[in-house]
Amino acid sequence: MYDKINVAVLGPIPRDNITSYQGENFEKFGCAVYTAVCMSSLAGPGSKINVVSHVRKSDVSKVRNLLSDFPHVDVSHVTGDADQGAVIDLVYVDQNRRNETQTGFMNPILPDDIEHLMECDAFVFVPITDFEIPLETVRYIKSNSDGLIVFDAHGPTNGCSAHGERYHKFWVDRDRWLPHIDLLKMNLEEAQCSWFKGEYRSEELNAISELTMDQLPKFARHCLDRGVKALYVTLDQHGCAVYHLDDNGKMREHLVKRVLVEDVVDTTGCGDSFAGGLAFGYLKTRDFVKACQFGNCAGAQRCSSSELDVYKSLDETERQIAETYGD
Repeated sequence: MYDKINVAVLGPIPRDNITSYQGENFEKFGCAVYTAVCMSSLAGPGSKINVVSHVRKSDVSKVRNLLSDFPHVDVSHVTGDADQGAVIDLVYVDQNRRNETQTGFMNPILPDDIEHLMECDAFVFVPITDFEIPLETVRYIKSNSDGLIVFDAHGPTNGCSAHGERYHKFWVDRDRWLPHIDLLKMNLEEAQCSWFKGEYRSEELNAISELTMDQLPKFARHCLDRGVKALYVTLDQHGCAVYHLDDNGKMREHLVKRVLVEDVVDTTGCGDSFAGGLAFGYLKTRDFVKACQFGNCAGAQRCSSSELDVYKSLDETERQIAETYGD
């Protein structure tokens, strides 16, 4: 049980051009920023949150200055040597659904970018597109570090066309990744992209929909049998489904209810925040379900404001957990 952490947050820091479902327009840096700032608010004295990302040269100082305002965040691994960075246009249809166009692309994070970070307690991957985190990078960590690997499946289940159109895709090589991931996080749509038949009729492909709750355990068992310690599938207003094995090898399923938010302002970055809260929660408690409670709180805090100072301290978050879950 500890609050002092040494973690790496790996993923793009896109310049997001956002149109909210209420018609408001604004621009900000996202993705790994949310994960890092969320963990910064929870971390205790002596902690270190290493942000690993590639951005455009013109954005290096902007991103470093933004993150340096938050305690414990190390920005020395935010670089712009290749002058490539993610740029995303997000147009929200409602609170949770949005149309995305990608017009800038981060060069991948490779083992050379992280070779000096192998002493980290955890590595939190928050890719948004399939090319940003190669499998070789995750394998390198698994072979050279005892750190926890938390992975968001948003990356490998999303591609980008030559016209900048972002689209969902099957995570076809999923089973090559699973043995190297400890905590795997995704939403229902991403779960559908990760659980597929050997062959489809064309009309079936046109009718693919989200996984149903009664199908999730079979998918979860597949992941756990291949080395994943816990699977987390977020369910929007229904909370999050958690799957893990007990000491006897029996799969356990938990539905962790959501944290209520009276006024949803901006849901951008909720998944990235969940990943940060999840990683911190597991490092602190070593409990899969309690870790999810931290993740749910982080996501709820994120969507209650469009500002980065929305995240609560550890004491405040633990009170929020107690109020919601009775712990």
